Amino acid sequence: MGYTIAEKIIKAHLVSGDMTPGSETAIRIDQTLTQDATGTMAYLQFEAMGLDRVRTERSVAYIDHNTLQTGFENADDHRYIQSVAKKHGIWFSRPGNGICHQVHLERFGKPGKTLIGSDSHTPTAGGLGMLSFGAGGLDVAVAMGGGAYYISMPKTIKVNLTGRLRPCVTAKDVSLEILRILSVKGGVGSVIEWGGEGIKTLSVPERATITNMGTELGATSSVFPSDEVTRAFLKAQGREEDYSPVFADEDARYDRVIDIDLSTLKPLIACPHMPDNVVTVESLKGTKVDQVCIGSCTNSSLFDMLKVAQMLRGRTIAPSVSLSVSPGSKQVLSMLSQCGALTDILASGARLLECACGPCIGMGFSPNSGGVSLRTFNRNFEGRSGTKDAKVYLVSPETAVAAALTGYITDPTTLGIDIKVDMPDSFRIDDSAVIEPASSEEAEKLEVLRGPNIKGIPVGKPVTDEIAAPVSLKVGDNITTDHIMPAGAKILPYRSNVPKISEFCFTVCDPAFPERAKMLGESIIVGGINYGQGSSREHAALAPLYLGVRAVIACSFARIHAANLINNGILPLCFKNFEDYDKLKQGDELKLRNVYEGMASGKIMLEYPDGEIELTCSFSDRQTAMLKAGGLLNYTRLMGEKQ
Repeated sequence: MGYTIAEKIIKAHLVSGDMTPGSETAIRIDQTLTQDATGTMAYLQFEAMGLDRVRTERSVAYIDHNTLQTGFENADDHRYIQSVAKKHGIWFSRPGNGICHQVHLERFGKPGKTLIGSDSHTPTAGGLGMLSFGAGGLDVAVAMGGGAYYISMPKTIKVNLTGRLRPCVTAKDVSLEILRILSVKGGVGSVIEWGGEGIKTLSVPERATITNMGTELGATSSVFPSDEVTRAFLKAQGREEDYSPVFADEDARYDRVIDIDLSTLKPLIACPHMPDNVVTVESLKGTKVDQVCIGSCTNSSLFDMLKVAQMLRGRTIAPSVSLSVSPGSKQVLSMLSQCGALTDILASGARLLECACGPCIGMGFSPNSGGVSLRTFNRNFEGRSGTKDAKVYLVSPETAVAAALTGYITDPTTLGIDIKVDMPDSFRIDDSAVIEPASSEEAEKLEVLRGPNIKGIPVGKPVTDEIAAPVSLKVGDNITTDHIMPAGAKILPYRSNVPKISEFCFTVCDPAFPERAKMLGESIIVGGINYGQGSSREHAALAPLYLGVRAVIACSFARIHAANLINNGILPLCFKNFEDYDKLKQGDELKLRNVYEGMASGKIMLEYPDGEIELTCSFSDRQTAMLKAGGLLNYTRLMGEKQ
């Protein structure tokens, strides 16, 4: 039996474990990336391990999230990251150089290699044939130190593409179609592998849009083959030597196969407040639009921006619409400027924003009260835009421009605008905003610079054989990391200050939660299905840890968040029977008995005021040892002491 793409890359990087789906597998990591909202904590954790230099082929620190500097906090974090990168062998991408996933695709990603990043959309690099994973900062810190990355061996879902996209139907519509088919939890435990004759019609930026959005399926990763399209892209980036072919074997087996005929797709739109709430654009025709945002790591490539410029050329946006455009990198922005496309964008009345994440994470450009905002982003969670009652829709760049021009949700295929964009034979190469690390000799003399907002790392307590604590909060299904630890311009500056940022923990759901949790001392959270979906931010585990949360009991967990809970010594447990969720309420006194035996057997009994509930868990021996040690940092130290 042959291998899928993911199986081939995992086999080539296997450190320990086996490749049976569901079993724990450890793989060697070639590259890492961080961004500044999660990077400060990742580097504090790396420093705590006492290592002098990173041990990867390439590690890159990007500044792309916290670029609104309304106080000293973000600037101090940037200075800290730059100094720690210089000292410890990490490349540093300066603010303004671009969004981590876009820049990594352009300048550093390599087919057949492995990558983890402290950002959930790291699988974007799968558009190059790279097997890449979003992870918590602590996992990234361990990988930078040469440690393996542990995952449950995923299944593989094959998506067979045939045909060719019609004009004004895009890769974003392909992403929304697979979300419509599978839902935000349909990819859990799987790698999405894209193939079929239809992929030959998709450029690398289009493929990257699709792998980027695979994160919203809950997938472990998403990947395309590395073929002649990949080679052409890397050659145009001046690094053809990085190309290597990556294909699945002809007799590879898949756990599920989905067929999509590209020629039958229509423009699609994800309605508030979830990426899988997908309908056709034409079904919402005439809905008034207040704001349009074009950009993010999903749709900010030169390919996307040139199409936007062509649609806007000689036209003016509707008076009732505010339009922002955020190029994904300095390379994209400079090439738009060189060819005159930037002038077309600006002449339309659009506002040009920095080459950064910006509105996607609530860093500026929030909609008006109750406003309708069409965004080319990957998430439309409630309140993420910075305006709690905004109605945010996810669309392609073409659908976004159509709305900006007309003032209403409009199917772009009805406008009769001819769009023709070809990938360039060569991109403008300027890596001056990427700073190389110091040599080992120079590094010994360098100082790491810390500002007053940068606080210490909360360290987990060892999980005990009995845990008795009250329910401090009960929440429903599809709780995202934005619910647990909100983003936005007011909160993100405190990502390096867990005591401060914990004051915002779960306030989207219950403003009284932080004070109540502190008053209780130790507590348990109860959640529904797909608890912790969304961002990889480990602050959604660090803040509850700081507030005394010892366990989370839910119907099911998102992969990265469950790993982050374990990494920080918080016990994630599942209801054996989902209906038992209804038996617990906030304030109930709970008791978990014989936890150690239960972690081994997969069954833990929970006492609650009206009786007992059976809970389940599935921990590897390593994860059990980590929980008993109080998390990955403590476990790593213990292993070091034993060596």
